Amino acid sequence: MSTLVIINTAFPLPAPDIEALIEGRMIVVLPRIFINPGRQFALYPTDTSINVLPTEQYYRSNFLPTVQRSLAELDAETVLIKAWARCEFCQVIDDTETLDLLSQLSVWTKQALLQTRAQRGNLFLAFLRVHRLPQPVEIPVQPNPRFFSLPQSFTVTDATPVLGDIFFEQRCRQLIEPKSSLHPELEVLQGAIAPLSDHNLAAKELDYETRTFLGWSGYKSTGSIPSTLVWIQTIAKVGHSSDHVQFETLVRKSLIELGFTNSNPNPKTSLNAEAIGEVEGLDFYCDAPYPVVGECQASQPENVPNRVSDQLLNLGYTQLGKSQFDDSVKIIFAADPLTPADQKAAVENNMNVIRPETWQRLVELKAQHQGSINLLELKPCLQQAPFGEQADAKVNHYIDKVQQDIKVRSRLVELVKNYLHNAGLRDTTIEAIHGLYTASLPPHLLTPEEMHDILIELSSPLTGYLGRIKGKDWKSDRFYFLRELKLERELA
Repeated sequence: MSTLVIINTAFPLPAPDIEALIEGRMIVVLPRIFINPGRQFALYPTDTSINVLPTEQYYRSNFLPTVQRSLAELDAETVLIKAWARCEFCQVIDDTETLDLLSQLSVWTKQALLQTRAQRGNLFLAFLRVHRLPQPVEIPVQPNPRFFSLPQSFTVTDATPVLGDIFFEQRCRQLIEPKSSLHPELEVLQGAIAPLSDHNLAAKELDYETRTFLGWSGYKSTGSIPSTLVWIQTIAKVGHSSDHVQFETLVRKSLIELGFTNSNPNPKTSLNAEAIGEVEGLDFYCDAPYPVVGECQASQPENVPNRVSDQLLNLGYTQLGKSQFDDSVKIIFAADPLTPADQKAAVENNMNVIRPETWQRLVELKAQHQGSINLLELKPCLQQAPFGEQADAKVNHYIDKVQQDIKVRSRLVELVKNYLHNAGLRDTTIEAIHGLYTASLPPHLLTPEEMHDILIELSSPLTGYLGRIKGKDWKSDRFYFLRELKLERELA
């Protein structure tokens, strides 16, 4: 059950510290005063002038790219508040050994902690449960160095903390009973990936997965398309227009989003979404994880122009050669029916004719649930009959199957969550989960062995929907809830 929270005060902190809290990289701050447990407040970002050392010495090296980015976002007149927090408890840190371990579990250097303690006389450590705001709140710059009243209060819920209950408890135990980072090499890797994640989709996903494995990210909203990928929802509309260039651009971007790549430097066999129309050639070509070649036909309601299949054949043979073209998956994206001659040629040459709305549905599913579309499983679907316009139905069938698999996983996560909550337990057995699933009118029946395989997948560190306590054999494994697997209304 979520609770409504009224936020009417703000607590100024250096912008990099707030970013580390929002990322889940750490759960503590260094206030100048003791903060009473239970106090709730907005996190107000400031510059780093209050820090006792220069930025390069105050923050750990693998965090410096984030420091630079967060400081660059500061404005002279207004401030964007992105998160609020509740203080869970606050304590004084006084021994040097604890400072050494605290540095390893935060973004501060040991030198920064020592200097801060020397300057202040003591060091308060406040444990914060942080929540992102649905939309940033903009307020005028405030001169107050400590707590201050907001110009206007706002109401939020505590339903989606940065870290779930179990992750947060684990991080608290690490700090209360200090032990050093378990994966320092991964922390260095994450620090190198983070600067790339704003403009590289693969880096963004790897960054999230790495932070999840490190325990920095216990919550990720699923079941909705990220704001950076809203263009996916325009594929069908553009495909049914006469804007061929934009449709080709969206198709290329969607192939990249699905995981296809192209190392071929030939501009006539390209996947570069920024180089449409520079030279005449194939509308798109991918060479990994397997070759895919095709043409795009955006059109207003009328038959697709004659010879689109012949055009793909001619360009394919010319640019790739007969052997390479024949070995490639062939796709024509067409909004409207092919002519009888083109349909016959498409079937004879193993060409898949896919509607823009079907393709949008596939790419949306990938964007909503990362990892849901396995390109190697999609390959036989595209390589096998039927071809021509009947291929659209087999692609929709593949999408339906993936959605069914996601529904099964969502049902299992929901059952574990509700059962543990109602029974007051922290974990449960495969036998209990299987009994609950079988009795719940499931979307698909599973044997205990099949269910165990799925539970292992859901409890992977890079998935993180469930946690697993390994038993002496698979039947004695126990599982517990970490976070929800949300579904769009279409899948629910």
